[in-house]
Amino acid sequence: MVPSGREGYELDTGGLPGYGQQYGAQPSEQAPALQMYGLRKTFGTTVAVDDVQLVVPRGSFFGLVGPNGAGKTTSLSMAVGLLRPDAGMVRIFGVDVWESPERAKALVGVLPDGMALPERLTGRELLTYTGLLRGLDAATVADRANELLGVLELTNAERTLVIDYSAGMRKKIGLATALLHAPKLLVLDEPFEAVDPVSASTIRTILQRFVASGGAVVLSSHVMDLVEKLCDHVAVITQGRVVASGPVAQVRGDQTLEQAFVHLVGGRTGGGEGLSWLAS
Repeated sequence: MVPSGREGYELDTGGLPGYGQQYGAQPSEQAPALQMYGLRKTFGTTVAVDDVQLVVPRGSFFGLVGPNGAGKTTSLSMAVGLLRPDAGMVRIFGVDVWESPERAKALVGVLPDGMALPERLTGRELLTYTGLLRGLDAATVADRANELLGVLELTNAERTLVIDYSAGMRKKIGLATALLHAPKLLVLDEPFEAVDPVSASTIRTILQRFVASGGAVVLSSHVMDLVEKLCDHVAVITQGRVVASGPVAQVRGDQTLEQAFVHLVGGRTGGGEGLSWLAS
């Protein structure tokens, strides 16, 4: 365990080498689903991610929570190879993301927040295009696309251009592209945002089945109740640093996760004063 710097909370490193030591490659059959050590990223004079340490165990449903601007999206973008870090190391099932990007990216499915999609393709064309880029044969792509479109209730929109999809439909087709190549790890940034309750229930079931079958999910969300109910592990990030990480029960203690989150990030809930002009 590595102290988080806040009394009563610890970072769970899974017994792996800490930063400042030799990272060393681990056999893929023994390595955690995701390891981030010493990640740092600056934009000009702004430090977006500051020495992030995080280990996601195999077979875990891992929630990443933090206030707006905390560095969640930047950390996840570096973790999956979408953004090069200024310093640090990332491994996916023991494969270094930056030394062996093709091997690492074959193991992970990604749903970035605000992901740009080829809008002049239909939903089915997007899945076909993605699958062929992944190196899957045409028959496999067609079979998996049929299943994904059906399960995600997009069959009626499979011939609709993505530009005409609603925000929720874009989330679902984005999730379909992340699942298409049968990854071992899913990294999802706000996957339930703008998704209706019925579709959200379907997505939860898909993700729970994925974890139950041996996969791992990293989910970023602002909805504490969702993370508390869905995830078995959680990490809290604020000001570019992880301040607590481990099983949900350990991180929240005898509070709700939302209460623990507010305490950890040093926040203060407002809205109880001012704005008197709203009530006439």
